[in-house]
Amino acid sequence: MDAPRTYTMRARADAKAATHLRVLRAVLELSEEKMTIEITLDEVASRAGTSVQTVLRHFGSRDNLLDEAVRLASADVEEERRAPVGDVAGALAVIVAHYERRGDYVLRLLGQEHDPRIAAVVGPGKLLHRRWVEDVFRPQLDAAGGDRDTLIDLLVVATDVYAWKLLRRDRGLDAATTQARMHALVTAILVGK
Repeated sequence: MDAPRTYTMRARADAKAATHLRVLRAVLELSEEKMTIEITLDEVASRAGTSVQTVLRHFGSRDNLLDEAVRLASADVEEERRAPVGDVAGALAVIVAHYERRGDYVLRLLGQEHDPRIAAVVGPGKLLHRRWVEDVFRPQLDAAGGDRDTLIDLLVVATDVYAWKLLRRDRGLDAATTQARMHALVTAILVGK
């Protein structure tokens, strides 16, 4: 007699989890289209195929919803940026692909840095990028000796979203040329150490 009840409870829990994730993904999609402050619960609910009341039942408030969406996006970004350690070309292929996917969105976030909620996103994002540089280029940094912090700073700049923007958006270069130019920068930094 317990089996049907257990199945029903599990099905409900699965449906609740799916709705929860669908709402979070709706927030992330909307945040790629407009400023975070412009996103309304009505839009989120509509995009997720649910009601505002359901959104509030899951998250309690718009602030809690945005906070949880930030956590999910951060986890997605970290996974997206995984790159082969010590492989300059491979690492740059990963980071340029990441910027092709999220670069314009990240630039929009950086433009909203004055908002404490956005600052809470971009601050850790900047630290994540620095750690990425330290991890991905660790063999080259270990071999270079000298002033490690200076090399890391230069590599952070050469692989930053703003470097991508200058080449890709401002200069209008294609992704492959942008990647090649970033590769030339990184190589010059590592060789010139």
